[in-house]
Amino acid sequence: MDVLPAFLSHLGNERRMAVKTVEAYGSDLAIFFGFLRGHLGAEPTLKALARLKARDIRAYLAARRRDGLSDASIARLLSSIKALYRWLGRAHGIENAEIGYLQGPRRTPRLPRPVSIEAAKDILHEAETEPDAEPWVAARDVAVLSLLYGGGLRISEALGLTGAHVPAPERLRVTGKGGKVRIVPLIAPVREAIDDYARICPYALTRSGALFRGVKGGPLSPRIIQARMQMLRGILGLPETATPHALRHAFATHLLGNGADLRAIQTLLGHASLSTTQVYTAVDSSRLREVHAAAHPRA
Repeated sequence: MDVLPAFLSHLGNERRMAVKTVEAYGSDLAIFFGFLRGHLGAEPTLKALARLKARDIRAYLAARRRDGLSDASIARLLSSIKALYRWLGRAHGIENAEIGYLQGPRRTPRLPRPVSIEAAKDILHEAETEPDAEPWVAARDVAVLSLLYGGGLRISEALGLTGAHVPAPERLRVTGKGGKVRIVPLIAPVREAIDDYARICPYALTRSGALFRGVKGGPLSPRIIQARMQMLRGILGLPETATPHALRHAFATHLLGNGADLRAIQTLLGHASLSTTQVYTAVDSSRLREVHAAAHPRA
């Protein structure tokens, strides 16, 4: 049995994980299986995987550490191996308690880096008034960036919209990671930005065709929006962390700072787990500490 393809098929077809996630698992485990071929002197079969010891996994992780991998990358590799063994247990009755109890390096959680409210407004204003851009291109970029900041969409979700979303609805049906569907309310400025763009776009926006177009009429590439954000942050003097995804972070952080419920933010962002959304509470707490330290007379 070819173990790795079967496991990846399980992730994609049964677990319905996003394509990029399955590819990441595949990349990690392909290197692991390559190590095992040399380490065991043979192809890693089900029986061989069942007999692996914790020391074998540690030898692999140590080899990757010597390749220069960080703690976060090592932890991710171990997580991929454990996921494989959980599947082996369910699908083939292979239990390997030694590997289940292995602990990876502690990872310091990376907090999201949202832009400020003022910076978000400046980004949208600068995109709208960019003198070198054609009016429809400027309107397009404002519409996309408005969806990220005003609707909390991922850039892939925004660029996945079609002409069927014109005129812009008050409640937008979004297909996110893993094919999960959620409903996102669109505030008036976001709807107006989309409709303004659609009104002057020089290409026919069909119901099944991409809503956002490149200058030659094809679907808009994420790289174009990333490049536009790079230009805008250069003009505004913002840090390199001011990326398109930072606008999605800002959407969540600013909602939380203004009293929104964490569960509601989870739903709006399309997070499968509340723990993923909870990182924004740490961001908000950090901001409050900074304000307190700057403003308190005894700070």
